[in-house]
Amino acid sequence: MNRLSDVEKVSPTAPASRNGSRRAIQWGVFSIASLVILVLVAFLATPRLALLLLLGVALGITLQHGAFGFTSAYRRFLLKRETPALQAQLLMLAVATLLFAPFLSEGQFLGRGLIGAWAPAGLQVAAGAFLFGIGMQLGDGCGSGTLYKAGGGAPRMVITLLAFCAGSFWASLHMVQWQTLPALQTQSLAEPLGYPLAVTLQLGFIGLLALLLRRWGVRRDAAPRIRQGFWKRLSTGPWSLPAAALALALLGLATLLTAGHPWTITWAFTLWGAKAALLLGWDPATSAFWTGGFQQAALQGSVLQDVTSVMDIGILLGALAATGLGGRFAPSFRIPMRSLAAAIIGGVLMGYGARIAYGCNIGAFFSGVASLSLHGWLWIICALAGSVLGVCWRPHFGLSNR
Repeated sequence: MNRLSDVEKVSPTAPASRNGSRRAIQWGVFSIASLVILVLVAFLATPRLALLLLLGVALGITLQHGAFGFTSAYRRFLLKRETPALQAQLLMLAVATLLFAPFLSEGQFLGRGLIGAWAPAGLQVAAGAFLFGIGMQLGDGCGSGTLYKAGGGAPRMVITLLAFCAGSFWASLHMVQWQTLPALQTQSLAEPLGYPLAVTLQLGFIGLLALLLRRWGVRRDAAPRIRQGFWKRLSTGPWSLPAAALALALLGLATLLTAGHPWTITWAFTLWGAKAALLLGWDPATSAFWTGGFQQAALQGSVLQDVTSVMDIGILLGALAATGLGGRFAPSFRIPMRSLAAAIIGGVLMGYGARIAYGCNIGAFFSGVASLSLHGWLWIICALAGSVLGVCWRPHFGLSNR
């Protein structure tokens, strides 16, 4: 019998919970999540923020029902050459690239300006992604994974989330120094090539990667599926990885058109960490990063006025609602000390790395690649390198790689 890691024991979204006998809907959990969502929709300042909250809810449901994680996907690939989850990520990237390009090339939608997730590809991104790769294997969750698992009732992931916020705020204090490192001047493939050629080349590269994974990788034995109708599966899960990938690409487009920029996650963690530091007496004037106009406005305003914060709250609530619908809400507070240490260290490394790399697996990788930004590809290369080290370190913290 395979030994489950401590993380899998406490996670309501562990693979063992996705199969087997059908679970009853936990109406209490679902009702609480729905009530909070309705209250927030009623109290948000604008219809646009309310829509962004609902998009976050939809993202949380998709991530939870699809168990669409990046961390375990990379670990399975590195250890066992299993590729289905990576193939699903490539599908998501290809579809998002096709969806984003027409709107980003226009630069506006219904009178609202649109910008891509563009950032300089340089040593700063490489270092941050490497740290993030280590951290996500120790924390057992990436940016999106930490949110949907914490929302789904995993206490260990709540600890990882708190450490994530602390690490992200810490990195913000050093941003000026990191930004002095060398980086490419060209950020988007569309700058020198134009959108048609850039999209064609990127889709060709994604197709080549998919072909190589298909030929070199191995597929995991299909898990037994519960026989249930389409609407039942849609509401209670589980969803297939390709279905979740397509849903995430479509929701990513909806986010771009509503927010004016692609889906991001970790700016909210930086802001939450900064607001906590304010309560402890920190002076924002001592940090060059926090003297910027956008940062100052975010610090002075409510988190319910910040787009990324509203969407992250939506993801947490959507994941909670999906967990209740799937009957998977079963938090366990038994967290061994070594596992707790890994959660804290992993969260801090992810937070620090995401801030200096201009995002996590969502803001830098998914949204960056979908925006034709070169830093998105640099991010995944360095994050995979960090994951190798993180996977090697997991057993020292009592986390199984089996």
